[in-house]
Amino acid sequence: MRRARLLAAVGLTAMLGACSMAPAYAPPTVAVAPAFKETGPWTPAAPETEAQARGDWWTVYGDPTLNDLEARAAKANPSLAAAAAAYDQATALANQARGGLLPSIDGSATAIRQRRSDNAPLRSGGPDEYSTRQVGVTASYELDLWGRVRNLVAASGAQAQASAADLESVRLSLQAELADDYLTLRGLDAQEKLLVDTAAAYDRALQLTQIRHDGGAATGLDVGRAQTQLSTAKAQISDIAAQRALYEHAIAALVGESASSFNLPPAQITFTQPRVPVAVPSVLLQRRPDIAAAERRAAAANAQIGVAQAARFPALTLGGSAGWQSAGGVDLLTSPNAFWMIAPQLAGSIFDGGRRKAGVEAARAQFDQAAASYRGVVLGAFRNVEDQLALANHLADEAKDQDDATEAASRTEALAMIRYRQGAANYLEVVTAQTAALQAQRASLILGTRRLQASVDLTRALGGGRG
Repeated sequence: MRRARLLAAVGLTAMLGACSMAPAYAPPTVAVAPAFKETGPWTPAAPETEAQARGDWWTVYGDPTLNDLEARAAKANPSLAAAAAAYDQATALANQARGGLLPSIDGSATAIRQRRSDNAPLRSGGPDEYSTRQVGVTASYELDLWGRVRNLVAASGAQAQASAADLESVRLSLQAELADDYLTLRGLDAQEKLLVDTAAAYDRALQLTQIRHDGGAATGLDVGRAQTQLSTAKAQISDIAAQRALYEHAIAALVGESASSFNLPPAQITFTQPRVPVAVPSVLLQRRPDIAAAERRAAAANAQIGVAQAARFPALTLGGSAGWQSAGGVDLLTSPNAFWMIAPQLAGSIFDGGRRKAGVEAARAQFDQAAASYRGVVLGAFRNVEDQLALANHLADEAKDQDDATEAASRTEALAMIRYRQGAANYLEVVTAQTAALQAQRASLILGTRRLQASVDLTRALGGGRG
């Protein structure tokens, strides 16, 4: 009979231990379209298995300098280091919460020498001075009847997973920002080269105009226009140099180096426009680290509802202590000096003025907030992808027309200069053609940089790329 009662008690405890006050959790729902609407030739669809793979996506640009900068940023960027430390902290807190699933055992040892007061209350003999020595352990364990501890563990674990996703989000953002700045800087290098070559051509045109002026074949107005063209081109070179310096300083900060000692020599690099593969929209929910972080925070908030619910019910804690105690002598660890105590405790609230009920309502509101934030992040992610898809494809179409415009402007400039040399046109026609040609060439270079930036931003919007 006694054994049957013991088995029944164990079974009841196990059954209660399986109880949880947290609502059944499912990720908040967001309507997902079957396909992105802005896909095109420069953003082809890709199988999910390919889209799931991640790696050093920036290597698609084929630039060793960019590869080196990305590696340096991964090692020394302060923001990335801070995110990694935050993840370590969240992991430690999760491990700390997990310790609540096991009993707590503490040990102690004391040696006391004391004297009793002659006027101590209820004193009835005994020595005035005596020693006490004690060695023992105490243990306590909360029976997780309502799932409070398990929900705390689940909440802290989900927060740690959210922190891990935050770390990946910071890493991806860093990689994309560095690639964006580097490609922009190289675009400025290309513009500077164009302007330097253009200034040299303008200088030769100025000399020709001066010669024609000295020979009476050109007016001072032509010389002034030629000088204006040359000076304007030189001013634009200085402006490009100023912009380049700012991007170089930004890159220095991203790789964790002082802008005062960092140097990135100019280089003329022709980048191949990559075609970024795009998977079905449902895969985006699995790839974007910010979406993963928002979902995990919703899961943590759901578990906190269980913690708040469990606080409304009594808590059963098993406690006890055991050891040896003596008032003197050398044989402390002997049977006569042994003691032990078992002290189960059941504690619960009788009246709290509605605080625990309010705690449950607050936890539910926190979950609603986390769920709404998750939906907002998802919708923002889809908008971000559609924006970059539209840019990637429409900029590609724009580049074709801009190349045609650049070619036509270059032919017009050459014809205008021929007509001017032959005396069939004044220099205003040359200036007009030169200005149009330079603007078209710069627009073509800027458009090329924008397309590269769009490919970077699309890769970031998709949560990373293939390695």
